Amino acid sequence: MRTIARETVFKILFSRQFSESDGAELKHALYKAEKLTAEDIGYADRILSIIEEHKDEFTEIIDRHSHAFPEKRIYPADRSILLIGLAELLYCADIPAKVTFNEAANIASKYSSERSASYISGILSSVGQKGEGNVQAD
Repeated sequence: MRTIARETVFKILFSRQFSESDGAELKHALYKAEKLTAEDIGYADRILSIIEEHKDEFTEIIDRHSHAFPEKRIYPADRSILLIGLAELLYCADIPAKVTFNEAANIASKYSSERSASYISGILSSVGQKGEGNVQAD
């Protein structure tokens, strides 16, 4: 199920914020522990690749849409969730924006806070409304 794959990507991104390593060992261990299917691994690798390629762009977008905090001051869990949401929203036309918003809020509620869920939803919705990047209309 893609929800588990998203949570796995979240864990990888979160851990990378505290380590100099690229996280390859952790990534493979999590893929195995979560029993990700080949399709889930493909999704996870695709999202991680998009984030790696567009990290500077995503940082600028977060700074532009986050009125409360610059990207560098955002709680690491929230930053990780935003990166996943932006990757899906801007570069994955096959994932409906509504799914991205809902999944991001759910991950935030599980791993961060209800307040974070609203904050993340607000930023992603703002990006979607501005039509940045490859955002597709639903």
